[in-house]
Amino acid sequence: MSTESIIEIRGLSKRYASGFEALKNIDLDIRRGEIFALLGPNGAGKTTLISIVCGIVTPTEGRVTVGGHDIIRDYRAARAKIGLVPQELTTDAFETVWATVSFSRGLFGKPPDPAHVEKVLKALSLWDKKDSKILALSGGMKRRVMIAKALSHEPEVLFLDEPTAGVDVELRQDMWNLVRELRDSGVTIILTTHYIEEAEEMADRVGVINRGQLAVVEDKAVLMRSFGKKQLTLHLAEKLPAVPSELDGYDLELNHDGSELIYTYDTHAARTGITALLGDLQRAGIAFKDLHTTQSSLEDIFVSLVRRSA
Repeated sequence: MSTESIIEIRGLSKRYASGFEALKNIDLDIRRGEIFALLGPNGAGKTTLISIVCGIVTPTEGRVTVGGHDIIRDYRAARAKIGLVPQELTTDAFETVWATVSFSRGLFGKPPDPAHVEKVLKALSLWDKKDSKILALSGGMKRRVMIAKALSHEPEVLFLDEPTAGVDVELRQDMWNLVRELRDSGVTIILTTHYIEEAEEMADRVGVINRGQLAVVEDKAVLMRSFGKKQLTLHLAEKLPAVPSELDGYDLELNHDGSELIYTYDTHAARTGITALLGDLQRAGIAFKDLHTTQSSLEDIFVSLVRRSA
């Protein structure tokens, strides 16, 4: 993955006539060839941000360039570099799959290229449906057609806005395999998703947006390391009324009925402190029946970041 930016966003804000501020002074660089996941609760500004970059919504302030082209001053060149798969399924219902994908290519001034259209349809398992009317397709197949249309003009950047909402598990797996292949071929992917496990599995970097502001933008591995915690849960042989004072240094939590002690530690510290804790528990006469560890997921991190920025 390159460190060169393909999308540069500076000071981007969007205020509507009602006074509602959908985006507040966003600065963001998207690197060429990365998968960037934009996470945020409903109404956080994800779709507004995508819509501005794609030229659908006009910003109130700020500047956006795609591949060096200003999205307002050099609209056609900027937009030609972008493929967009919106949340809503909007397709020409009475057209065939082949016709609608070929037509999309022509909209961007690209000459006909049946070989490219065939390649895209085959990659999306749509080849056997090429002569079917879109009207007759299932919701999952219509979603594939939307992606095929977005890829018809060979964009360098692909926006996927909630791409797997309402999609069955098998199609979701197919789509993520396709996304990886596209990234490997040099396409930059920006996705918004409610399925945080997808972002955890797929993304190179993660941005969390809340109330129109970016709470954090970080490499996924760094985010997991910085905000990720491990917890050791000790299932006690006998319930405790409170954490004994001789264990105060460990910042332990006792669960509501006193049957479990929970110790949170940093996985990347030189010492976790577990060995010392177990020794001190023994000295304090506290026995346990079982123990297990859990690690925070990207979802835990997301929830804590959104709470923090609320």
